[in-house]
Amino acid sequence: MTRLQALNPETATGKTKDLFNVVKGKLGSIPNMMRTMGNSPALLEGYLNLSGALGGGTLGAKTGELIALTVAERNACDYCLSAHTYIGIHLVKADAGTLGLARQADATDPKTDAVLKFARVLVEKRGLVNDADVLAVRAAGITEGEVGEIVGHVALNILTNYFNNTAQTEIDFPVVSHADVATV
Repeated sequence: MTRLQALNPETATGKTKDLFNVVKGKLGSIPNMMRTMGNSPALLEGYLNLSGALGGGTLGAKTGELIALTVAERNACDYCLSAHTYIGIHLVKADAGTLGLARQADATDPKTDAVLKFARVLVEKRGLVNDADVLAVRAAGITEGEVGEIVGHVALNILTNYFNNTAQTEIDFPVVSHADVATV
């Protein structure tokens, strides 16, 4: 059962209504996470702005989705696992094997593998990475700007994971559940 209620877009007003209109214009619908975030227009606007900015970054949409899966698995967020699996398959056209590997911070491409491993280390160490962690990702050919973007993607996904886990947002995508080992 949800802890925070998703707003009805038909009865939303003010800034929330304006933001819902933007989301609907881009996606064709308003996912439950955003409908629930709409209770705080500041939160929804901040999420949309950071998501949009990172979407235009150098890592690309596919890598962003893979990072989202790595982070969601570590944070046991079934809403985000479900949403990003759906987006991964239908929008960025990743195959199921790639998406499954990403949940474990693995990839067949060495550069993507380094990105996902660094994302997992960021989550596990709560951002307190050491010199060796940064050197390892840089040795894989990741630029300083891309390191910054990885941190941004991790932060964005921690925000949505924590929000959805707090709200117990009703999943409006085909359900994907975290592995029990991720929460240990």
